[in-house]
Amino acid sequence: MLDLLANAIVTGLLLGGFYAAVTIGLSIAFGFLDIVNIAHPGFVLLGAFAAWVLNAEWGIDPILAGLILTPLFFAGGAAIFRVYHVSFERRGAAGLRGLAFFFGVLFLTEVALILLFGADYRAVNLPYLETMIGLGPVAVPLRLLLPFAVSLVMFAALQLAFDRTFLGRAIKAVAQDPVALRLMAADPVRIKEIAFGIGIATASVAGALLVTIAPVDPSMGRDYIGRVFAIAVLGGLGSLTGTLLAAIALGVAESVTSTLYGPSWSPAVAFGALLIALVLRPSGLLGR
Repeated sequence: MLDLLANAIVTGLLLGGFYAAVTIGLSIAFGFLDIVNIAHPGFVLLGAFAAWVLNAEWGIDPILAGLILTPLFFAGGAAIFRVYHVSFERRGAAGLRGLAFFFGVLFLTEVALILLFGADYRAVNLPYLETMIGLGPVAVPLRLLLPFAVSLVMFAALQLAFDRTFLGRAIKAVAQDPVALRLMAADPVRIKEIAFGIGIATASVAGALLVTIAPVDPSMGRDYIGRVFAIAVLGGLGSLTGTLLAAIALGVAESVTSTLYGPSWSPAVAFGALLIALVLRPSGLLGR
């Protein structure tokens, strides 16, 4: 029983790292820019299928493919923000209309993937992904360990950039005081465009990690909407470290619950923990 529980906790830790990679783009948009990008899981699925294509056609490792595609996703994210800004933010109508806009983007992304790839599952076949690393009674699957490591590196790089560079500090401040940014010769709209592009670029990497862990289909994005918003809110809006901690906590809760009581109970326990945490600390774990 103890061995089973230990394996569940380790699996949950690794799975939480992956959840963090999926959520970080939403945390940037929601926490730093006040943009409720409900379409973010759709971009993650787009990254997963793009990585699958590069792997199937040219044999490129999916994680490497996700990194290669980040400039393209950044450009696409910047373009989408421009449309959103001109259509909604500049007119002061970025509330429910903006939310509807991103819901439409999510729907169109899903439909486009279905038209291109059908409704079947797609998977990558890489021999090393079947490797298990034994640590005493705990068996660590490499298909979870690699995404966990990549996620930590991505978090560390973004945290360093946000804390140590002028652009990073401007991104963290843009939703709080755009007037002060203008006084420092920085264009808030341009800063938001770059930040939103960075958030979508992370979806390319997260999608590559997703297709590395398990087969994907075009409708999977909807399964992650509630989970990524729960992680972003539980971690605290505007805190990347909080996002990582919340993702790991949710991953462990889901894994342990699934192991002991069955997979159907894990979402209920995870969101129950979220509700309790928000009652006790509405700002989240490390929210501003």
